[in-house]
Amino acid sequence: MAAATTLSKRFSSSSSSSSYQPPADYEYDVFLSFRGEDTRKNFTDHLYHALKDAGIHTFRDDEEIRKGEDLSSEILQAIRGSRMSVIVFSKNYASSRWCLEELVEIMECQRWLNQRIFPIFYHVKPSDVRKQRGSYEEAFVEHEKRYLLDKDKVFRWRGALIAATNLGGWHLPNLRGEAMTIRDIIQEISLRLDNKYLFVELYPVGVEARMKDMTSLLCVGATDIRMVGILGMGGMGKTTIAKAIYNQFYHHFEGRSFLGNVRETSQQHGLVHLQKQLLSKTLRTRKIEVSSVDSGIVMIRERFRHKRVLVIVDDVDQLEQLHAIAGSREWFGLGSRIIITTRDEQLLKNLQVDGVYRAKQMGANESLELFSWHAFRNKYPAEGHMGISRSVVAYSGGLPLALEVLGSLLFDKSVEEWNCALKKLKRIPNDQVQKKLRISFDALSDDTEKDTFHDISCFFIGMDKNYVVQILDGCGFFASTGINVLIQRCLLTVDERNKLMMHDLLRDMGREIVRENHPKEPGKRSRLWLQEEVIDILTLHKGKKRVEGLTLKLPRSEVNFNTKRSEVNFNTVTFSEMQRLRLLQLDYAQLNGDYVYLSQELRWLRWHGFPLKFIPNNFYTRKIVAIDLRYSNLREVWKDPKLHKKLVVLNLSHSHYLTRTPDFSRLPKLEKLILKDCTSLFELHQSIGDLQHLVLVNLKGCKNLRSLPRCFYKLKSLETLILSDCSKIDNLADDLGEMECLTTLQMDNTAIRTIPSTINRLKNLKYLNLSGCKRSQPKSLSSYFWSLISPSKIPKPVNILLDSVQGLSSLKELCLSDCDLSDDTIPKGLGSLCALQSLDLQSNRFHALPSIFSGLSRLRRLYLDYCKELQSIPDLPTSLNSLHARNCTALERMPNVSKISSMGTLFLTNCHKLVEIPGLDKMLKYFGILHMEGCNNMISSFKQSILQECIVSGVGNMFSIFLPGDDIPDCFMYKDEGPSVCFEVRIIGRNVAGFVVCIVYSPCASNDKIVSQNLLSISVVNHTKNISQTSRQIIADVVISSEDHLWLGNVSKDEFNLEDGDTVDVIIDFGVGFIVKKIGVSLLYDGVRDGKMIPYASTSSEDVKAQAWPIKFKRGLHDEEAGPSHGWVEDEPQPKRLKK
Repeated sequence: MAAATTLSKRFSSSSSSSSYQPPADYEYDVFLSFRGEDTRKNFTDHLYHALKDAGIHTFRDDEEIRKGEDLSSEILQAIRGSRMSVIVFSKNYASSRWCLEELVEIMECQRWLNQRIFPIFYHVKPSDVRKQRGSYEEAFVEHEKRYLLDKDKVFRWRGALIAATNLGGWHLPNLRGEAMTIRDIIQEISLRLDNKYLFVELYPVGVEARMKDMTSLLCVGATDIRMVGILGMGGMGKTTIAKAIYNQFYHHFEGRSFLGNVRETSQQHGLVHLQKQLLSKTLRTRKIEVSSVDSGIVMIRERFRHKRVLVIVDDVDQLEQLHAIAGSREWFGLGSRIIITTRDEQLLKNLQVDGVYRAKQMGANESLELFSWHAFRNKYPAEGHMGISRSVVAYSGGLPLALEVLGSLLFDKSVEEWNCALKKLKRIPNDQVQKKLRISFDALSDDTEKDTFHDISCFFIGMDKNYVVQILDGCGFFASTGINVLIQRCLLTVDERNKLMMHDLLRDMGREIVRENHPKEPGKRSRLWLQEEVIDILTLHKGKKRVEGLTLKLPRSEVNFNTKRSEVNFNTVTFSEMQRLRLLQLDYAQLNGDYVYLSQELRWLRWHGFPLKFIPNNFYTRKIVAIDLRYSNLREVWKDPKLHKKLVVLNLSHSHYLTRTPDFSRLPKLEKLILKDCTSLFELHQSIGDLQHLVLVNLKGCKNLRSLPRCFYKLKSLETLILSDCSKIDNLADDLGEMECLTTLQMDNTAIRTIPSTINRLKNLKYLNLSGCKRSQPKSLSSYFWSLISPSKIPKPVNILLDSVQGLSSLKELCLSDCDLSDDTIPKGLGSLCALQSLDLQSNRFHALPSIFSGLSRLRRLYLDYCKELQSIPDLPTSLNSLHARNCTALERMPNVSKISSMGTLFLTNCHKLVEIPGLDKMLKYFGILHMEGCNNMISSFKQSILQECIVSGVGNMFSIFLPGDDIPDCFMYKDEGPSVCFEVRIIGRNVAGFVVCIVYSPCASNDKIVSQNLLSISVVNHTKNISQTSRQIIADVVISSEDHLWLGNVSKDEFNLEDGDTVDVIIDFGVGFIVKKIGVSLLYDGVRDGKMIPYASTSSEDVKAQAWPIKFKRGLHDEEAGPSHGWVEDEPQPKRLKK
């Protein structure tokens, strides 16, 4: 044994590292060393093909070495170019000097290159190989005779054998058999083989979280063949996610291939080259010849249809690319996964992928971390750079590419250089980012799509999609198709309100393309949007004929139209050369002179605060599609109206001097008429009934309008009618039932007391609002007399609806708040509304709800606030998502809510008689918001069950809970007086999942509101890491009460990365008008469900004082509109809401 050890040591010191340098790229995964005459046609052959089938690129001398080449040098190169070696020790292995030389070289590679070695002892004992007994002894007797003068060679061979056998390996024969042993070998090599060839990112921030979503789509391990897309705009990190997925799952597949940058590769080298790449990478061989695309398709199908493969096709932009390399699931074996990254959603639809992962923008904390790594080579910004770093992060809009590029650009720069760079970025975007983003724009197929993109990026972000489509269709752009293409190419999105939205950097890219055509002469650009440039052009008459769009947004001021206005004044002559002008916005601008100079090509005119009393006759508006003259000085629209065949939208809202509408016979194509808050309007022109295309009429707040003309009910195409706050309209004609297309009818706060029975004919009606419509009490002297003697003899108000809702089978939302409904006058037909999703019964007089409510199987929202006589609520539909029953002061009984798993919001503020809610503790894990302020009679066991569930499990979702109370429960780990608590994080054997915050709060003495809509936030100052972060920027209705209350909220670990040993301050900002008296924090741990927490003492902080933490919002987008898409309301900035 001592001799063997000496041999091994002498062998290991016999060579130098100078000749062993790691290869730039490994040529093989495995070098297979074996004695051909022993195992070439049996075990080694089986092993080789098993390695090949597993996608492991293996060197075997009779397969890879061409005739006529020096075998010795080729083998030497192959050994050093392999990641690992498999040595098959057989009976006659030692008799071959080639095998022994291979072995010596292999062991040297293990020593100097850390090459992995796997010995296999095939029908020989490991001890015989180690001690050179039996056939090995016989072989070395012959070697010593042959190399009598070169004993060092034999000595190295012996040492290599000893070193190799000391590594351990597989021994055959064995009980598992040859086939199972080969399978074990393949599995071990696959796991040990480091095939993560793909560099993901230098700083892979947020990659792991995004991989979780992709992993759920892939279902690796299932036997189906699945295609999954990764979709997103340029620079969003699609390739990064795909690489990370490849690295995580490659070993689950028999073959794998990552085809990067397919768009550019196919342009430069063609589709055949792509096919060869796929075949050679997946099959791990270079001997691939493909003569044509068709032959390549056949070869891919034949080679892969029985093989489980992972194929990632990155940056696809043409369908032909996919057809050439992954055209069908049938080309691949069971269990295969095909991943496609693209900017074009239509490609994924054409391929009928099984799922699509939409690449997400990075959150604020992730963005700051990624930026910091590139800008400071640290996880957090350097001291004094936090504010400006957040500004750059906000500019980047969560785009990883921008964060990386700008971080690297600003690395090692001074604060002055940072400020200068940021100012420049706001005017001229970074070229490197722009080039990446512009790829999608350059791929647009025609000029109308590009013009659509430019118009939206310069003028229409935040506006209603349907409205913009109408305008751009008027420009001949085929806008519906164009916008869909932009959405599919990830250049544009549509939000839940049907507004067109665009990433800030894409917007800047579109504007930069326009700017770079004439960087120093803005008057020659096609579109003008920068305010200072527009003012300069209009003032100095610099506008040229290339100008197609111009926007100027001067601030609105409360100016009397009868006095001289203070806004900037321009002359109409400045428009004389701009004869291609299609889009014009001049908010609150004064324009003097003859309007004949304005372009006759106008399609969109937006002029808020239009200063004239009527539109001049020489102002050519006959090609205009949409006119928006809100807040105008108009008395009437036209003195002598011309025929406007193209006008489809007319918005004159808030024109307080407008007394009458135009003659609608001159507007035959009008679709939307918006006259909101035209307080002087007293009549609609009789010709309105002839508008065959009219779909929306919004008359909200027209307080002097007394009635609708009878011809109004001839509007068969009308879908939305809004009469809200038309306080003088007191009836609707029976012809209402003839308006068969009506889907939205709002009559709240009108003088209407009787609804025509024909309303039940409106089979398409989805939204009905009758709030505040109630029959007046009788005012006669006899009625007053009987009210004194016998109140029961007062005539009862008649239900305004009776059973007339019974036929409204499409109704989704019904509002009957403040309609003076009692137990007898709740419409009994409510139970038949099978489509109803939202029901508002606030401020009524009933004592109980009928049992029919449980049958409303689609009801999601129920509003019962201020029903002060309501005593009980029956069983509720299991579909209910939110229940609002605030200030129901007589409410005593609630149903068992344990089966309403969709419940997420429950408002029960000031339900003083309520003692408990059966089943609530079991449902808290589904909740987001629970308000029970003022419920002072709740039993202590019920309250304790809520607190316990919050502390133990964090109740699953992010939550916000309000309860009566004046002290922090004992179960909270860290407690202190005031709005902050300081402690050191201690983690023992478990991961922190987040934490729960509890505070005691009360209103300031000066706060005289009833309900305040406050912005709550939780901030963490991490003293160890020298950073501060703010989270949970939510709006919550906080009830003002003279008593103290508790608020509980939770934060996930994703928002604040707390680590063991961190010293942190947790600070709560409860908004203006409130005092935070006490605070408690309890950490949540992964897997904790038994209620046991580790009790740590809290440490009071003398240095941290209560302060208002400013919350910075991401740079926003202008939210413009021209009437609603569904017709409920016209969106405008809303004032701060106070409930009374």
